[in-house]
Amino acid sequence: MADRITYREQTDRKNILKLRDVLNTLPPYVKDYFRAIDSTSTTKTRISYAYDIRVFFEFLKSQNPVYRNYEIRDFTLEDLDRVTARDLEEYMEYLKLYETPAERKNTSPMNTNGLLGLKRKLSALRSFYGYLFRQEMIKTNPTVLIDMPKIHEKTIIRLDTDEVAILLDYIENCGNQLSGKALSYYKKTRERDLAIVTLLLGTGIRVSECVGLDVEDLDFRNNGIRIVRKGGNEAVVYFGPEVEEALRNYLEIRKGITPCAGHEHALFYSIQRRRMTVRSVEDLVEKYASAVTTTKKITPHKLRSTYGTALYRETGDIYLVADVLGHKDVNTTRRHYAAMDDERRRRAADAVHLRKD
Repeated sequence: MADRITYREQTDRKNILKLRDVLNTLPPYVKDYFRAIDSTSTTKTRISYAYDIRVFFEFLKSQNPVYRNYEIRDFTLEDLDRVTARDLEEYMEYLKLYETPAERKNTSPMNTNGLLGLKRKLSALRSFYGYLFRQEMIKTNPTVLIDMPKIHEKTIIRLDTDEVAILLDYIENCGNQLSGKALSYYKKTRERDLAIVTLLLGTGIRVSECVGLDVEDLDFRNNGIRIVRKGGNEAVVYFGPEVEEALRNYLEIRKGITPCAGHEHALFYSIQRRRMTVRSVEDLVEKYASAVTTTKKITPHKLRSTYGTALYRETGDIYLVADVLGHKDVNTTRRHYAAMDDERRRRAADAVHLRKD
């Protein structure tokens, strides 16, 4: 019997093929860079960097008259050595709103980038230029002269405890408010949707980790799930009785589903009997949450924040929260829950009485 190909392996294979297609549109020396970072990056990171580097070459071609008649593969290392810090400042401005080349236009020809998008594209370019400079393929590295965009911390949106209960109750019982096709669809997906939302709320896993689960990743003996974290590392996350019950109920429904070829191992199936996508989980979370709260835009990531908040309130252990959420740096976790730390410090002020009544 052939070994099972995991979701991660399937995704890696697709990304490798995509990367090869993109590299075929870029100058030959770009392949040297991607070979160099192969062992220290994921396929998802590499394909993202490849797209970002291609955008940089497209900027040079479209905005600099000298390169107007160039094909992207024509750019030489000497051309990259001519790029100045001022050129990169213009590039950052260009990225805020730019047109997709005609051969790659889809429904929307215009692209935009916020601060996070600008930061990622500059990071990709810094990594690329840094490699060429260290290998002495170019003489200058103007990317180090450009400041990274400053990302402003946003208030974390999460569900309150009562809202969590209301959300789960709504998913369980909202069929009473539906009819026709909507009711028929709900009956087919009720246990699946409840299992997904309960799992996200009860473990804090990322939506990408959720859709990547295979049925073989479930371990009811220890009430754990094996997931692949960002960066490709495997981890086991444990769940409680409510998650167990929701998963077992869904698995009874799953037994009656005949999956499409290639999707036999997926834990969560779409109505088309295929592995669910990140987008489909985002849509179902938004659909149910919008019926519960109109003042908060709830996404799978907000359910993750809800779990992290609940865990921190119960334990007060920021290192445990960081470990369970898969944060590489505890300072990332601390920034997210700084407001709660402040609440705890305020309560400390009332905990000590200097004079007894």
